[in-house]
Amino acid sequence: MKLMVLEPLGIEQEKLLDMVEKAVDGRMEVVAYDTRAEDVPTLIERSREADAVILSNFPYRREVMEHCPNLKYINVAFTGVDHVDLAYCRERGITVSNCAGYSTVAVADLVFGMVIALGRNLGACDEVVRRGGTKNGLVGFELEGKKFGVVGLGAIGSRVAAIANAFGCEVYGYNRSPKTLPGVKQVDLDTLLSECDIVSLHVPATEETKGLMDAERIGRMKSNALLINTARGSVVDSQALADALNEGRIAGAGIDVFEMEPPVPEDHPLLRARHVLATPHVAFATGQSMEKRAALVCENLRAWLAGSPIHVVC
Repeated sequence: MKLMVLEPLGIEQEKLLDMVEKAVDGRMEVVAYDTRAEDVPTLIERSREADAVILSNFPYRREVMEHCPNLKYINVAFTGVDHVDLAYCRERGITVSNCAGYSTVAVADLVFGMVIALGRNLGACDEVVRRGGTKNGLVGFELEGKKFGVVGLGAIGSRVAAIANAFGCEVYGYNRSPKTLPGVKQVDLDTLLSECDIVSLHVPATEETKGLMDAERIGRMKSNALLINTARGSVVDSQALADALNEGRIAGAGIDVFEMEPPVPEDHPLLRARHVLATPHVAFATGQSMEKRAALVCENLRAWLAGSPIHVVC
């Protein structure tokens, strides 16, 4: 059998290959590519002889997989799997696993980096001090006592809620199914949006969550509120959010995810909106999270080879 590692995974390539070789323990021939390619012809060429592939977050669709007659397993080195054609995998009986959990700490950290940067005007402070200016007009706010809303109480959302509690926030939570967490007041989404000073999104990309934060829901937020999106770009109507920011109907936004993977077009509405802190889908990416991810990839691989796949999403 052949295993194709279709791209580097954020750790030294030699170390990754050593980890994968140990995981397969001689049961598969391993080919590991040291460049990332997303075009269909290259993906077909790299995948066509594979029994199993490892990839992170580039699109992997029917148009590639239909040229891979031996493909039985896709090991997704990522939490979300909306970039993989799961419908086709079900048709073919291809097992798909993900690596949920590797980025929980990293994403939660960035949420609070964004909140503090926005709340304390760090970007503007940096600019003004370099021009010889003062704090005039740049006085921020403290997190203690703020109402902090978490939309989606999975692993990442739960950690964000716990950190918000540690900051002394009054934490509100919304989850599709009831979930009891210490220090979190469970409310419906409309209540959370209308009451909270900070709203952080932590839901997956599904048909149900597409456009979850549309113009109507954004309109329910307080004028002094911040919206943080480290979930998926499709969850937010970007134009509606940009309009709300430009019209002063909400105070600011921290955006790590867009409708597309970076590079983001220069004319994207959120890049032209007021009070936006934008990052290039980096929330999941730390040195530690990449190590955790590689370890999970290898755990998935061992389990699949043993006939008992884990972290199965399809």
